[in-house]
Amino acid sequence: MRIRDKEVGRGHPTYVVAECGINHNGSFEIACQLIDAAAKAGVDAVKFQKRTPFLSTPRAEWNRPKDTPWGQITYIEYRERIELPIEEHYDLMKYAHELDLGFIDSVWDRRSLADVEGIGIDAIKIPSALLTNLDLIDLASKSVAPVILSTGMSTMQEISTAVTIAQENRLLNQNAIAILHCTSSYPCDPKELNLALIPALKEMFPWAVIGYSGHEVGLAPTLSAVTLGAKIIERHITLDRSMWGTDQAASVEPGGFARLVKDIRLIEQSLGNGIKRVYESELPNLRKLRGVT
Repeated sequence: MRIRDKEVGRGHPTYVVAECGINHNGSFEIACQLIDAAAKAGVDAVKFQKRTPFLSTPRAEWNRPKDTPWGQITYIEYRERIELPIEEHYDLMKYAHELDLGFIDSVWDRRSLADVEGIGIDAIKIPSALLTNLDLIDLASKSVAPVILSTGMSTMQEISTAVTIAQENRLLNQNAIAILHCTSSYPCDPKELNLALIPALKEMFPWAVIGYSGHEVGLAPTLSAVTLGAKIIERHITLDRSMWGTDQAASVEPGGFARLVKDIRLIEQSLGNGIKRVYESELPNLRKLRGVT
């Protein structure tokens, strides 16, 4: 898989994505600040979310009251308030590219898919909530952009069905599909992370890029995912976890994100190739302790 100018998958460095999501709270300025923080942390890409609120929001939820910084408004008003127009997604993508970052969007409906295809998005993500929306997956997987499938809230059968549909549209380019292990709770209880599924997904879909989208508090589980073979790592980024918003508590602040990237690169160096050898640095001790010349 190739996202913008970087190869992703086996034999390549872990591709780290800072999920800005909706942590901008509808502010283009905050969105730019999130991109700045992600670039400074050393990530490979940023990701946002694109919705057409009246299409992606269940009709039964429209009039539900929602307490927000703008007062109590209906849920559909809230969704519209925090949605960035496609023109601003395009401007954010250009800004990310200036900082040498890839730009990814999660799409929540057909119109949003068409919108992000229209701006030449670097990769398209199908969020966990829509993994069973097979029509959307069918359309997305026909795009020229790489497709990333997130698997929270899903059974293995649902994952397999979604992957099969995506694969059928990618017969000549199967490695342009990525599958992210995920548990969709915010923040997620470590007991429910089930990181052992990562090697299982690698075995089940050996031609795909397997990764991890984490919503836990802390960094240790995400780093463990790298040791288990995740080649894409996605974590939410925030300027401040105390900010208002549904995803802020499960997000990582800029300093933590920089540590995450640094530790991922250290793990990559440490894993090696699995072939036992005697290193040059061991030779003095070999001579001293075993008398080997």
